[in-house]
Amino acid sequence: MISSNAAERASVPQLGGVPVHERLKAAAVALAPAVMARLVEQLPAYGALPSEQLRGEITREVERGIRAFTEVLRTGELPGETELARINESSARRADEGVPLEAVVGAYHFGAQECAARVLSAAVPGDLPDVLLVQQRLLDYLRLVSCAVAAGYVQERQAALGDEQVARQALLSRLLEGGDPRSAADRAGLALPPCYLVLGITMGPHPDELLPGVNHAVAARRKLRRLRNELQRQTPGVPLSALSGNGGLVLIPTDVPPADFGPADRDRLARLVEHLGRMCGAELLVAAAAAAPAGVADAARLVGELREVARSSGRGPGLHLLDDLLLEYQLSRPSPARDRLAALLVPLARRPELLDTLRTFLACGLDRRRAAARLQVHPNTVDYRLRRATELTGLDAARGTDQLTLRAALAAHDATGAGTPDSA
Repeated sequence: MISSNAAERASVPQLGGVPVHERLKAAAVALAPAVMARLVEQLPAYGALPSEQLRGEITREVERGIRAFTEVLRTGELPGETELARINESSARRADEGVPLEAVVGAYHFGAQECAARVLSAAVPGDLPDVLLVQQRLLDYLRLVSCAVAAGYVQERQAALGDEQVARQALLSRLLEGGDPRSAADRAGLALPPCYLVLGITMGPHPDELLPGVNHAVAARRKLRRLRNELQRQTPGVPLSALSGNGGLVLIPTDVPPADFGPADRDRLARLVEHLGRMCGAELLVAAAAAAPAGVADAARLVGELREVARSSGRGPGLHLLDDLLLEYQLSRPSPARDRLAALLVPLARRPELLDTLRTFLACGLDRRRAAARLQVHPNTVDYRLRRATELTGLDAARGTDQLTLRAALAAHDATGAGTPDSA
């Protein structure tokens, strides 16, 4: 007994007593130009291809496709591995040429539909079972071919993107090493800009990373992907980056020379940082500097130091330039004076609440009520802690002559970690 599937494969659809595949074979000479005309008319990506390629390779692919569909109608068998491999390779070439995937898939659909329309025009009401069989084989053919097209296209794009990413990372490495980046830029297909904005980024956690039962690695990757995508959308040119879920380094190309980077540029960058944080759902602490390509290595070292100074000195999220951290940065440089300043706060090493209160009181402009609100304690507690800090250090935060010394001592303390229990 023959199975239903075997019977269907064995059946040959006919229209008016003539097998459909014979009708299609007889129409093939005129059909190929008709398919080509439809591709050029309805798919702009194909219309933009060189005429030599259209008359040559693309026309040959159309003719092969017509022959392949003719065989499907004749035998009931879908294309085998050899034909699918050819389709896969052809799709990969279109990907390499930059033809959109939807256009490549659409070309096969238009070709198959044109074939079906050409032969089904001869159908009469009595041919309905054969028409349905032709339509079924058309759908099966398109399903299989579309998968082969997509597979070849995606494989080629993944390989190309991998090569592109390797070339861009090589350019980034060259810039960070301080060598001549021109050859690396040429290999990456990028023109070196007059200036890079060098960003050192510390990323806070996304709320999902703090929830129990949530895969925190997935949440971190989603946060990072949103940051990268938004960087690409919001910045001119091609940003270069070395990022993880905790942050990293980004180079943003800009036409503004480093010497001309001014308040308006700083405001735009600050708004970008705020937008990036909002879009990725995490607080961003960003240190930045503008540098010509030859100065990127030094700028990257600077922003790394600025980022650490901003973090250790309790600066909040947002943009921080050298001008914002002049005192703290200078006091982070090793010197006898820095060590002496840090030593002033050694008596508070085992009383972190006194250090926090002192720091907050100064940051709030000596307003005890604001400091209390920020610390979430009673104003009387702030007064008590300040008195106790004065007793231990001999420095009074309410006394004008001591305020600058205390600010400098806090910056030096943050830079050295002097007097902390771990370093005592």
